[in-house]
Amino acid sequence: MKSMKSIAVALCASMVLAGCNMSNTAKGTMIGAGGGAALGAIIGKIAGNTAVGAAIGGAVGAGTGAIIGKKMDKAKKEAEAVKNAQVETITDANGLEAVKVTFDSGILFATNKADLNASSKSSLQQFATVLKNNSACDVAIYGHTDNTGSDAINNPLSVNRAKSVSNYLKSLGVPASQIKSVDGQGSTNPVADNSTAEGRKQNRRVEVYMYASEQMIKDANAEAAK
Repeated sequence: MKSMKSIAVALCASMVLAGCNMSNTAKGTMIGAGGGAALGAIIGKIAGNTAVGAAIGGAVGAGTGAIIGKKMDKAKKEAEAVKNAQVETITDANGLEAVKVTFDSGILFATNKADLNASSKSSLQQFATVLKNNSACDVAIYGHTDNTGSDAINNPLSVNRAKSVSNYLKSLGVPASQIKSVDGQGSTNPVADNSTAEGRKQNRRVEVYMYASEQMIKDANAEAAK
């Protein structure tokens, strides 16, 4: 067990250093080869992963990781064309590559509101096409706030913002079955300094995660076994 942890730490370090220059396909191979879900949880923690990932109950192999990584490369490239979206690669709870798309609240909502504005609807219209083009991906949506105000205000506000995004995406034809989680995290997960106006703006955001569904993993396992 100790040796596995040592390998995990080394692998994590190498991925953090090389991640910007490595495709999801290559990283998927590394993760699969490194030990699957258990190792992926360690890597995911370092990569800033939330608890997204299909409940597969086992490890995945190198071939499966590479196949899914290739699919995520495609999804990420499409998402990067969406206006006002910040797109990055993360590692899900299964140690597989996933795509995180962030829309900041300055684009999506007025202060203390959960109603979508015209600009955000335009961006989400583009994003809905990405989700429909990658229907094998499961989706999780999380709303966030800055630390202005109390939890009694921020917690339901963050949930309502996530719901607004989810409901609008579904109204555009994204299947409800594809959206697996819609939740809010209030002000508990800041990405910037809440003591500045710019930092608070960054913390008021909605994050959408595209990750491998259970069926995608099963299909990739079958393809890798050929």
